[in-house]
Amino acid sequence: MSDFLNNLNTSQLEATLQMNGPMIVIAGAGSGKTRVLTYKIAYLMTQGVDPFNILALTFTNKAAREMKERIANIVGGEAKNLWMGTFHSVFARILRIEAHKIGYTSNFTIYDSDDSQKLVARIIKELNLDKEQYKYKIIFSRISSMKNNFISSNDYINDDEMLLSDKISNRPKFHEIYKQYVERCFKAGAMDFDDLLLKTNELLNSYPDTLSKYQNIFRYILVDEYQDTNHSQYLIIRSLSDKFQNICVVGDDAQSIYSFRGANINNILNFQKDFPDSKLFRLEQNYRSTKNIVNAANSIIEYNQKRLKKNVWTNNDSGEKISVNKLLTDGEEGRFVASSIFENKMQFQMQNSDFAILYRTNAQSRSFEDALRKKNIPYRVYGGLSFYQRKEIKDVLAYLRLLINNDDEQAFKRIINFPARGIGLTTLNKISIEAKNKSVSDYTFLKNYSKSSSILNNSTKNKLLDFVVMIESIKTKLASLDVFDITKEVLKQSGLYNLYKNDESLEGINRIQNIEELLNGIKDFVENNDQVSVSTFLQDVALATDQDNESNDNNKVSLMTIHLAKGLEFSFVYIVGLEENLFPSAMNLNSRTELEEERRLFYVALTRAEKKIYLSYVLSRYRWGKLVDSEKSRFIDEIKEEYVEKNIIESKGARAFFNDEGYKKVGVRFHKLQKKPTSNFVKIKSSRTNSNLFDSKLIVGNIVIHERFGKGMVISIEGVGGDRKAEIKFEKNGKKKLLLRFSKLEIIS
Repeated sequence: MSDFLNNLNTSQLEATLQMNGPMIVIAGAGSGKTRVLTYKIAYLMTQGVDPFNILALTFTNKAAREMKERIANIVGGEAKNLWMGTFHSVFARILRIEAHKIGYTSNFTIYDSDDSQKLVARIIKELNLDKEQYKYKIIFSRISSMKNNFISSNDYINDDEMLLSDKISNRPKFHEIYKQYVERCFKAGAMDFDDLLLKTNELLNSYPDTLSKYQNIFRYILVDEYQDTNHSQYLIIRSLSDKFQNICVVGDDAQSIYSFRGANINNILNFQKDFPDSKLFRLEQNYRSTKNIVNAANSIIEYNQKRLKKNVWTNNDSGEKISVNKLLTDGEEGRFVASSIFENKMQFQMQNSDFAILYRTNAQSRSFEDALRKKNIPYRVYGGLSFYQRKEIKDVLAYLRLLINNDDEQAFKRIINFPARGIGLTTLNKISIEAKNKSVSDYTFLKNYSKSSSILNNSTKNKLLDFVVMIESIKTKLASLDVFDITKEVLKQSGLYNLYKNDESLEGINRIQNIEELLNGIKDFVENNDQVSVSTFLQDVALATDQDNESNDNNKVSLMTIHLAKGLEFSFVYIVGLEENLFPSAMNLNSRTELEEERRLFYVALTRAEKKIYLSYVLSRYRWGKLVDSEKSRFIDEIKEEYVEKNIIESKGARAFFNDEGYKKVGVRFHKLQKKPTSNFVKIKSSRTNSNLFDSKLIVGNIVIHERFGKGMVISIEGVGGDRKAEIKFEKNGKKKLLLRFSKLEIIS
């Protein structure tokens, strides 16, 4: 036996040594899946299989590159002859060889998603279709879905059921857009990413000799992350492997989380039906996580009915139990996580890169970014820009900037025609020239001189003056409204809110979530600061957006969605926002299939951790600046109790956190690895559970003490229930309006 095989455990070795026939390797999280694939390919080569006859398909170029490097370290330079890469890269290579058979030249262009979307938008415009009714991103997404399900434009046009569906959804011309898009791509000698799969299928189905050619070339086929394959990829794999059936697929049904991209979990669940003679291998030993983490993850995934049986286990230490933390608000959640990271860093001499904060949606990053920044903890947001750098956030901030500084040229240019007002580049250039001649800013020119300008026609003048009137009307409210109310005015009057609200694409949904989270952050800013003007908020944001700009250091806390965390691992993992309708997402609660994918997503999050997991949820979360009660995620209660501990944490300067029995923990430190938390509890009444009683006692004229603002007198009370507020005149801090549910006031008289 080759020496390199000595590095494998018994299960890994059995899967590696199986050379011929169909086989499936069910690989639990952290079980060494990549090692098995790598060693299996190396073993095939040591047994005389020509690398030119091996096809290895992955989902990322990085995975393919790393595997090829590892194989080369074992077998030498012959590894470069492997057919190894992503589905798209390998099939693009085949299509360039065979392009003439399907009417293309070998140097066809590959359109990226931006190219494709622009072409769709152009077709919609040329057909004189309503761009609100036919949003180009939604149309392109549907075209992509059709192609990935191997439904050509001709198939679509001949499908009465689909045509009827388009009429019902008020997009009866979709088939025409799809047809023209396909024709225009072909005329331009271009394929989009989906075509690389669709055209490969067409090639193999239409030309039996070509199919036979590649079946003879690819005598051994290996597929990584098989649970993530879509229908089109599945058909290609079935066709290519049909002759020799030396196919090995590796994956984990419990980590199938990409249905929104077209992935079909049934591909892995039904593999043994597709290949009745296949052999099944299970990699069940987890090398990554502690026993508590592995067992907790197992207890979660058992709730899914649609799964392949396996028993993941580990020889690692038991480790700490999973920490479940209940907090009052999302702002407190951010501060808790930042404080916990700081404590763990200090006590265990950990690096920033040992920590990850995982959330369901990108919009959730804001409170954690703010809290980490205030503790000077470097961080990096993955899968997109830092919260305050996202386009929709910068759009809103640009309006706020122009309100307080009419000379802010960058802000002016960003928003003058956004949302679109029919003000083109030619007009803007004219404005800039005239403003420069008069030594004023562009906005000042519009405000004071555009009405009498001879370089602008009346229609353009009216559009420009409408913009000025909008800005000036909001400016009149700067003195009387705080930054939260001003931002709501901006969103309403500018049209930004409706623009993003009406965009039903995935990107549009993300943007409206980010706008909502911005409002939540501004509300938190107003509640926790003495100065609540637009200018003070913008100053605070400016500090946030300058975070680590000059540093290339990779030693940073990682912030990312759980989808992006798949395949990664961290010593400490914080899974945040575990509330019903957030995680699991409200958009994925319509069927058992959707719920089970949400549960698999939670499973993936749990299995990223090596040593310690913190789960957190809040009792109230801001929604459009208004506190809304939240409900704990069902996933928390699905973890078996023996793997969980419920912590009640009070950080310095923060509000108290209470458990279900109304207990408050006094003098708590963030607990340490391998140490059990102390249990000095004092029973007191929770301000939350007793809020109605407290509200009924408080009346105008009461003298109260606030832990931050000191002594004051209640001068007015408004609202009901959880929204009840009191305006209090404090001796040293002036008038403050406080939400009673969180105020923790002490009545003196």
